[in-house]
Amino acid sequence: MSGNGTTAEDDPLQTAVWRLRSRACWADAAAMITPTTPAAALQRASLLVERCLYTETGWEEAEDALRTAEAMAHTDDERGAAACERGYLAYAATLFQVRDRADEARAALGRAAALIAPGAAGRALLDFRRGLIAENLTRSPQAARAAYRRAHAGATAHADPLLLSATWRHLAGLALREGELAEARHGFAESLRIREELGYLVGTAPALVSLADTEKEPEASRLRDEARRLFRLLGGVPTWLAGQLGEVPAQVQAPPAEGAASA
Repeated sequence: MSGNGTTAEDDPLQTAVWRLRSRACWADAAAMITPTTPAAALQRASLLVERCLYTETGWEEAEDALRTAEAMAHTDDERGAAACERGYLAYAATLFQVRDRADEARAALGRAAALIAPGAAGRALLDFRRGLIAENLTRSPQAARAAYRRAHAGATAHADPLLLSATWRHLAGLALREGELAEARHGFAESLRIREELGYLVGTAPALVSLADTEKEPEASRLRDEARRLFRLLGGVPTWLAGQLGEVPAQVQAPPAEGAASA
């Protein structure tokens, strides 16, 4: 969920990668990255893993890229980051019922927790993903909320706005389930604001739909209509949003894919 290439001082490659990623062109973005260093291999793998979460396709490509990143990792931080991606991919496969890899997801994120130092930049992303597992696989909203709050604090401390948009959204989702409408509306609105400011188009439709769930008519319909427009513009991604928008699921082609529980 962390973002690269979103600020003016970033290099041209990262800016181009970000623009492709934000427009659901993960394969094109990954093709721009030559995995000659551990950082590059990890970034390439993370793009292809993210595609799985949005399109429910590309599993083998993500696995191959992740194995390369794992082989190139040498430091604890690099190994921890690769393990974090491994856990996220296993979570996605479980979430979309490709294969039950819940135990692998938990083990990989546990391994990442042992390698990534508390307070490190990668810890916030790890906490967020542990929250996803607690919320959607373990069905423990209390544990999920605690993990999301840690991730929220870490994303704030390390100035990671894209991750912050995700923590706002998931904390708001928990609030909505508990009937805390005002808190939910605030969180969803903050998530949408950040994604619009970043130009993160592929994550904007889910944010619009979430906010619509807290609004009255005609505002709710307006938000869903805008989400539907973006969904169609991006070729039917995220695929899991189709049902909520009353759309026929598209047969997504690579390049053009946050899963329902990750965006």
